[in-house]
Amino acid sequence: MAIESVLQSLRLDPGFMSNVVRWERTPARAARMAGMPAGLHGQLVRALAARGVTELYAHQAQAVEAALAGRNVVVATPAASGKTLCYNLPVLHQLLTDGRGRALYLFPTKALAHDQLAELSDLATVAEMRVNPAAYDGDTPSSRRAKIRDTSRIILTNPDMLHMGILPQHPRWAALFASLRVVVIDEMHVYRGVFGSHVANVLRRLQRICRFYGAEPQFILASATIANPTELAERLIEAPVTLIGPEQNGAPQGERHTIFYNPPIVDPDLGIRRSSVSESAELAARFIRHDVQTIVFGQARLATELLLAQLRDSLPREVAKRLRGYRGGYLPSTRREIEQGLRGGQVRGVVATNALELGIDIGELEAAILVGYPGSVASARQQMGRAGRRVRRGVETLHASSLQGGLQPGTGASVAVLVAGGAPLDQYIVSHPRWLLERSPEHARINPDNEVILAAHLACAAAELPLRQGETLHGELRPRDGGEDPAADLLEDLVAAGQLYAAGGRYYWAGDGSPAQLLSLRSSGADRIVIQARDAAGQPATIGELDRESVPLLLYEGAIYLHEGVSYVVERLDWEGGVATVRAVEVDFYTRPVIAEKVTVLQERLKIEDERLKIAEAGAGDTDAGAERWKMEDGRPKTERDGGARYQRGWGDVRVTVQATGYRILRRGANELLGFGEVDLPEQVLDTEGCWLVVTAETIAALKAAGDWLSDENDYGPQWAATRAEVRRRDGYRCQGCGAAELGGRQHDVHHKIPFRAFLA
Repeated sequence: MAIESVLQSLRLDPGFMSNVVRWERTPARAARMAGMPAGLHGQLVRALAARGVTELYAHQAQAVEAALAGRNVVVATPAASGKTLCYNLPVLHQLLTDGRGRALYLFPTKALAHDQLAELSDLATVAEMRVNPAAYDGDTPSSRRAKIRDTSRIILTNPDMLHMGILPQHPRWAALFASLRVVVIDEMHVYRGVFGSHVANVLRRLQRICRFYGAEPQFILASATIANPTELAERLIEAPVTLIGPEQNGAPQGERHTIFYNPPIVDPDLGIRRSSVSESAELAARFIRHDVQTIVFGQARLATELLLAQLRDSLPREVAKRLRGYRGGYLPSTRREIEQGLRGGQVRGVVATNALELGIDIGELEAAILVGYPGSVASARQQMGRAGRRVRRGVETLHASSLQGGLQPGTGASVAVLVAGGAPLDQYIVSHPRWLLERSPEHARINPDNEVILAAHLACAAAELPLRQGETLHGELRPRDGGEDPAADLLEDLVAAGQLYAAGGRYYWAGDGSPAQLLSLRSSGADRIVIQARDAAGQPATIGELDRESVPLLLYEGAIYLHEGVSYVVERLDWEGGVATVRAVEVDFYTRPVIAEKVTVLQERLKIEDERLKIAEAGAGDTDAGAERWKMEDGRPKTERDGGARYQRGWGDVRVTVQATGYRILRRGANELLGFGEVDLPEQVLDTEGCWLVVTAETIAALKAAGDWLSDENDYGPQWAATRAEVRRRDGYRCQGCGAAELGGRQHDVHHKIPFRAFLA
């Protein structure tokens, strides 16, 4: 096989192996099978048998059995373990046994909903069921929406559409809510933090509307592996769940290679390594030349586009044509085209942001390259799990070409390569690869009772159905954890603010229109800038779109906007009208914005003074010499003994102001600074809450006395003066960060927000 040939060539390459810090091989694992659940409808059993499927993976059988018993279920098994079948079979069983029953599927993205729609439709067709599954989202034509509401027994949508387009219009959806039997929530791990807290309240509103119409649906949730799937599921739906976890996973797995690669050092004095982007491009080209279908994950949109351009330049023209980019900002039709090309094999390589981290079917990828650590163990494993996906999907893939064509699930090898960047966390991971290989994934946390979030959804709920006095989104008013319900006082606050009014023991929406239209579940909101380029006839054609928050990073006037590796210069940005006009150009440079960010404390709500500074004990087997210096013989931290080193903690309301002030022009590949430009865009302001830590002068003095405080002088070694002078000359005696010229005969200090080593690129 091609993948095995490439792996062998890598092993025999001294230049490559000298930078490999760990090569982990996980042997293939056979499937653990179980018979069809006894209660599964015979029509589904016969449909599966007709495709050669007479058994399920062990975890699939357990999940289906639990769902058929009427329990809420959460399936949290590894990537590509066949979770889709865990909810499709119980849903179709329910609709076969209940002629009026309907189901609602929630996916975090429209792309994932459309991907799963194809698979669900295929299974329903095989089972000779007429359930008319349909996607209902912002891309659904208005002419089709009424028919979908009336005839589709399975609706696939996303939380945003449920929040803004379905719940506020629930009388039109009365037939769905009255007959709703099952709600499926896929990619549950995405619903964490602020977004997850919003979604939990949307689910509260959903259940409230269902109760109004006399329905109490069952929930089936699916998730990537996280540390607390049961806790998260129960917080989202506020009901007990049955967990089908990783230890129950019965899916097969092909041989897997996981490689940790640290780029070579190019400047030993400063410890600078070769760019992870360049290293990843060369490694990806090596796989693609051997016709190994490859995905490369970048950590930012600009880096992804630069990597795609560099990768195309390194490959023959015919091969380069089969490479694509994939990120937010591409048109939905472009993304669907790329996904289909990956599934069909026409696209041999894709460079993507984490937009392809979710479980969209993207074919038989054999290699995954991560350009730097993505920020969490869960994300890293999801991205690594995108390689070798199809060979492990087993009975989840029901197409005849898969089952009748002799595909043996669990066969074939795959490889995932983490190419470390220069960031401290990347360097820690390549120095301690076991941390990533063996560490438990992170917990997913939400707080649906946050007053700001809950108050907004109470207003939405009141607009949908008047709230009774004492009613909350999750049932009647009742003490929780010994305290009052968090909604008890918020309703009165909303009345005082004029958003609700009280009459006859009920709370009514007092504003105009729908409050849901004013509330975004995601930080980016729905406000977007359309990107237009002139076509061959000189007519404007839309090539993409960008959320307004990202415009100062990528789409300011004068910027080189990269789209699928093609360079466009931004000629005009109509900020008010929401349109950017771009023109294709052939240039060997790109642009990076200069961003000014300021955090202002508006109100300090809490201040803890003179808190003793504690140094955490090192874990067993992980003794750190730096931490040891702080310990006395009795194990107490030195600062606690001295009683003099302290810090302050603060918490309160803050305002974050961000503004693009200019941009740098950099040569592609070499990153040589070529010049500067100005940007004239309004400030973006976010009022939020924050916490801060103040290291007191007393603490600094104690650190200096102990010899643990670095000098206040900028001194990077014996060659510092000469290196500094050379960098200043190269940059035209301007700050490379903001473009300001040196004034008054005083040399610039290194820009305070950027480490010095970044100036040597």
